[in-house]
Amino acid sequence: MKYDVIIVGGGIAGLTAAAYLTKNGHTVLLCEKENQVGGLVSSFYYDGFLYDAGARGILDSGIVKPMLKQLDINIEFVKSVVSIGIEKELIRVETLENLNDYREMLIRIYPDNTKDIDAILNEIKKVMDYMDVLYGIENPLFKDLKTDKDYLLKTLLPWLFKFISKSGKIKNFDEPVDQYLAKYTKNQSLIDIISQHFFQKTPASFALSYFSLYLDYEYPLRGTQDLVDKLNEFIIKSKGTIKTATKIKKIDPQGKIVFDQNNTPYEYNQLIWAADQNQLYKAVELDLISSDKIRRNIEHHKQKLVGKRGGDSIFSLFLAVDLGKDYFLKRSSGHCFYTPNKLGQSKVFNDLKDITKATDKHLIMHWMDEYLDYTTYEIAIPALRNEALAPKGKTGLIVSVLMDYDFINNIKSLGFYEEFKNHAEEKIIDVLNKSIFENIKENILHHFSSSPLTIERLSGNLDGGITGWSFTNNSIPAETKTTRIVKSCFTPIPDILQAGQWTFSPSGLPISILTGKIAADQAEKKLRKRMGL
Repeated sequence: MKYDVIIVGGGIAGLTAAAYLTKNGHTVLLCEKENQVGGLVSSFYYDGFLYDAGARGILDSGIVKPMLKQLDINIEFVKSVVSIGIEKELIRVETLENLNDYREMLIRIYPDNTKDIDAILNEIKKVMDYMDVLYGIENPLFKDLKTDKDYLLKTLLPWLFKFISKSGKIKNFDEPVDQYLAKYTKNQSLIDIISQHFFQKTPASFALSYFSLYLDYEYPLRGTQDLVDKLNEFIIKSKGTIKTATKIKKIDPQGKIVFDQNNTPYEYNQLIWAADQNQLYKAVELDLISSDKIRRNIEHHKQKLVGKRGGDSIFSLFLAVDLGKDYFLKRSSGHCFYTPNKLGQSKVFNDLKDITKATDKHLIMHWMDEYLDYTTYEIAIPALRNEALAPKGKTGLIVSVLMDYDFINNIKSLGFYEEFKNHAEEKIIDVLNKSIFENIKENILHHFSSSPLTIERLSGNLDGGITGWSFTNNSIPAETKTTRIVKSCFTPIPDILQAGQWTFSPSGLPISILTGKIAADQAEKKLRKRMGL
């Protein structure tokens, strides 16, 4: 059978593209290499506890809810309150007024840096103002501007004037957040505490806006998997075809045919690649392309990918305890960023390049112990957002730290990967037990973990990256300008579009959805043109 559109990759971008194309009546085949769709947006049950394997919450960003509304998909969300903790201090971020609570907390911890803290908070307010404009309306790509004149005249046009006035100023915050903060304080610990839970070289424009983004976090009542399940149901109901355990290994762009791991062929009019970009260019059979110009263009783009790194990854501990929600409500919210030591991780993290090449197991374990003493933990507790997501009187936690892919891959090659994972699990439990969650250790029911290698295996993502390309790359082989995001779907390969976290940077769940919609719209245009409509 020949499909109007074949989509490769069943993550949130691929599902979004498939939903819109099936909604418009096109024959669509979505191929996913794993046994289930969802990619980095997924949840699973273990011994009665729900764990989110990917995203810990949902940022709307003017994208997620407009998409669901346009597809007439109903998902029940609850507010996901974020808390920020440092040593014995903790604040909840529920309104913009809590920014003052954040200031007071930092001053209590660093009383000699009041002026520095006020200067930094002033910069945070500037970035928040700019980003609030950027994400302050429902994205117009999810609106019908021909029929919704009220939105066009009363929302979009006034917003455009604000956006034009602010967009140039945001460029002032393009440098890495740690370097930017160094302009306002010489206290490296203070810099670390504000910035160390972001990826390496994250732009200040992205990192400093997060206080306002915390206010936008919501959580699907049934876990993040509910978003995936509802999109999956929509596609099937709209007569789309989803084939799991189907990895596309080869593409004949001249004949418009893809082949899976069993060499089964599937024909297409349009192809949307919503998976790792490197895998796309490995799959394309250049010898089957007759045009020298097209081959050169493809080779040129392949060269842009050489040596490029995927974004930072994470190590996650999945932990169940015989403690109820009341214990945790006194210490945290359902989504918490917690740093057990105000000194910050720079003193440890500066040795990362050396430790990724180390061969001494004792040295590696010691480095990891120090890192876990000083780094920042992202802690998600699904049952605090819906108590039905854990057995009565018990609680499940997902505790994550940033983790370098090369570091963990080196450990795998040295042959003590499982031992290392067990050691890291126990160390994280010890850190939590001595700080934010006293006596949690004696109430453990089970625990297990995942690493960047787990994410690489399940998602196929380069370096186990969870948000596309690393900011450490000297150039990023994807579109990076917001004003050009609609161009992000194009590739040099005829009738092949792209979507997902590798097509625009910086990325995340909302951007992946947006690029899925952009690719679907472009495929729709090409199909209509083909039919002479």
